[in-house]
Amino acid sequence: MTGSRVVALGHYQPAKVLTNDDLAAMVDTSDEWITSRVGIKTRHVGGPDEPVDELAAHAGAKALAAAGLQPSDIDLVLVATSTAIDRSPSMSARVAARLSMGSPAVMDINVVCSGFTHALAVADHTIRAGAATRALVIGADKMADIADWTDRTTCVLLGDGAGAAVVTADPSAPDTPGGPGIGPVLWGSVPEMGNAVRIEGTPPRFAQEGQSVYRWATTQLPPIARKVCERAGVAPEDLAAVVLHQANLRIIEPVARKIGAVNAIIARDVVDSGNTSAASIPMALSKLVERGEVASGAPVLLFGFGGNLSYAGQVIRCP
Repeated sequence: MTGSRVVALGHYQPAKVLTNDDLAAMVDTSDEWITSRVGIKTRHVGGPDEPVDELAAHAGAKALAAAGLQPSDIDLVLVATSTAIDRSPSMSARVAARLSMGSPAVMDINVVCSGFTHALAVADHTIRAGAATRALVIGADKMADIADWTDRTTCVLLGDGAGAAVVTADPSAPDTPGGPGIGPVLWGSVPEMGNAVRIEGTPPRFAQEGQSVYRWATTQLPPIARKVCERAGVAPEDLAAVVLHQANLRIIEPVARKIGAVNAIIARDVVDSGNTSAASIPMALSKLVERGEVASGAPVLLFGFGGNLSYAGQVIRCP
């Protein structure tokens, strides 16, 4: 059975930047209040003429260019998103059309904040099964469309963006030093607590029970993340980077510390981008790679968590 690996990444954010001071002019908040509670300074917000599939296509095109591939080389497109307003055509089908692809399989995956790591696992499994050879996996969300801009506890969190990964078959994976390009996924959920993160109503609006999510993330997730490393055969102290869902700096830092990745770079893109849901992990990783902060082939823990109180993680080799 062949393995798979991430060979290239790309990311995209709308040009408009919303600062904490901008938000203070809209709701009862301040830069100090936001920074002290969630660690966010800025977020990018798309306009009405920038739909989710456009953000996704920009990120996907950059990943393809970095991989040296043509759109026609891709036979599977997966888009993780929870902010697609239309049901059909799917975001993945629209991305394939925007990029003038041939006839790839197209699927959207909605697991909210852990959508990208779920989609990456699906791509890995599909390639391992021989049903695809090259996949474009994208996390894209336009959280500004579902924000309640009158609720200071949630609107300060949210941003828009997309991140993409090109995943290819890797026949040498079983014999690759340090393990496969994409390690085994560990995923699951806490269905009885699913209402702690919601996108509901007409029009849909984002809401959450912040304290419940914080307690769950900081107490229950670190042992699961350590088990992800165990499945990959990588000790936490050997990780080169940890890229958690960029939910809140007050969640990212304690979870990373409890994992025990003492030598790893911890992604903190949330400070500049806010919570971009399914886009947050691939976008943060793409920026680390673009800045040359993680060596090619180094082990990186990706761990998504959030809506449905779901989680999914894997250790990958950095492209």
